[in-house]
Amino acid sequence: MSSVYQSRQPSAAPSRWGRSRYSAVQLLAALALLFVLTPFIEDLPRGYLIEAVMLTFVMVSSILAVGGRPRTLIIALVLVIPALAGRWINGFQPHLLHPVFFLIPAVLFFAFIIAHLLRFIVLAPRVNAEVLCAGVAGFLMLGLLWAPLYLLVAGFDPPAFKVQAGTPFDGYNAFYFSFVTLCTVGYGDVTPASKVARMLAVSEAITGIFYMAVLISRLVSIYSSSQRPDNNVP
Repeated sequence: MSSVYQSRQPSAAPSRWGRSRYSAVQLLAALALLFVLTPFIEDLPRGYLIEAVMLTFVMVSSILAVGGRPRTLIIALVLVIPALAGRWINGFQPHLLHPVFFLIPAVLFFAFIIAHLLRFIVLAPRVNAEVLCAGVAGFLMLGLLWAPLYLLVAGFDPPAFKVQAGTPFDGYNAFYFSFVTLCTVGYGDVTPASKVARMLAVSEAITGIFYMAVLISRLVSIYSSSQRPDNNVP
């Protein structure tokens, strides 16, 4: 990456821009892999280990996408370490650690990553593939942000969600319900029953709508600015 940006450039901003551009594509690829494989691995023997590996890959890719500054990297590590450690401990010893100890750090971590992806998009001087990847990755991570929130609510109030055929509201159902809600599809096979669950579902739907509206308007604005002719050119 250092060969792309020459030493004569006046500030470190291009370097941070380069790191974010490079990692946004990797982050989207990690998220795509998680989405494609998650439905098939949950029922496999020791499928929770494969899921934990994939989630770890997504979180590490997220850190690479936003960790251009030392302070940002430190905060991301502080948030991700308890989330990943708790997830792995829970996978091997489910009764040793309460899920709240890693679900809350996971929520904070995903919110932190989304905020920095949005900052990256807002400050981008032009629209390119990396900016688009960051926008799509941010939208997908919104679904990952709400999934642990739903699991927290279901953990403290099991009847908070109703699932057809009496299946438990587990990790994959939270994952599925989160993205169905984010896209405002609402098939009805998983429904929020408690007031807190309904409030979270409405909040996610509104956030998804506003995210797409703000993202599209920003991308159009950046593209329009890049296509505008220079006023100094005769």
